[in-house]
Amino acid sequence: MVDIVTSHHSPVTSKKEVKISIRNLNIWYQDMQVIKNVNLDVEKNKVTAIIGPSGCGKSTLIKSINRMLDMIPEAEVGGTILLDGQNIYDMDETFLRKRIGMVFQMPNPFPKSIFENIAYGLKIHKMFKSKQDLYFKVEKALKQAALWDEVKDKLDKFALDLSGGQQQRLCIARCIALEPEVVLFDEPCSALDPVATVKIEELIEDLKKNYTIVIVTHNMQQAARISDYTAFLYLGNLVEFGPTQKIFTTPQNKMTEHYLTGKFG
Repeated sequence: MVDIVTSHHSPVTSKKEVKISIRNLNIWYQDMQVIKNVNLDVEKNKVTAIIGPSGCGKSTLIKSINRMLDMIPEAEVGGTILLDGQNIYDMDETFLRKRIGMVFQMPNPFPKSIFENIAYGLKIHKMFKSKQDLYFKVEKALKQAALWDEVKDKLDKFALDLSGGQQQRLCIARCIALEPEVVLFDEPCSALDPVATVKIEELIEDLKKNYTIVIVTHNMQQAARISDYTAFLYLGNLVEFGPTQKIFTTPQNKMTEHYLTGKFG
């Protein structure tokens, strides 16, 4: 096994617009450290993929970005995460999670109608002026999530009756209805069939026009297809980070090369 030597590439250069800046991030679950001194910049309106073998800390890292770890009593977070230069721990949690939405591995629609799934958050945050405006925003979100044409005539249908791929796109629509600035995807295609996976990938490519995307994926081909930047994590260490094409064709670290060529993982 190759020794872990972190590649000290500078994060995203200052010429580019940094949306999220992670500095000296350390995370523990009780006595076990799962993220070790990670430094990473996420560029605005780009897709950043986080790859690495199971148990390397990918999901923990992405959940730290919108303070989902606050819900885990044994989690302890050290370091700094900035959103547009402001420390996320200086923000109201609810407001932060409106700005940084999240789509999980398993589709998790509410046990409500398709319409109410999207309308729910809009009502909570009072983001509409009239019933007509609410309908318009639900329609807009479903169109952005490439689901409108499939459900426009059955908005009263129970959301859990949709297929798995449709449910995941519904969850994406529910997320983007709140007009977040960042969308976090934690392995959004792992429970889906290949056809549904292609639709989600095409959707992510389209969404980056309006949102900053961070995606955790086990699928290296998926990372290569849809991301602009790739971060390789191993045992909580950020081994290498850079433009996806460069990471996949000329990795600077032997560890990265061995993982990408299937020598371990």
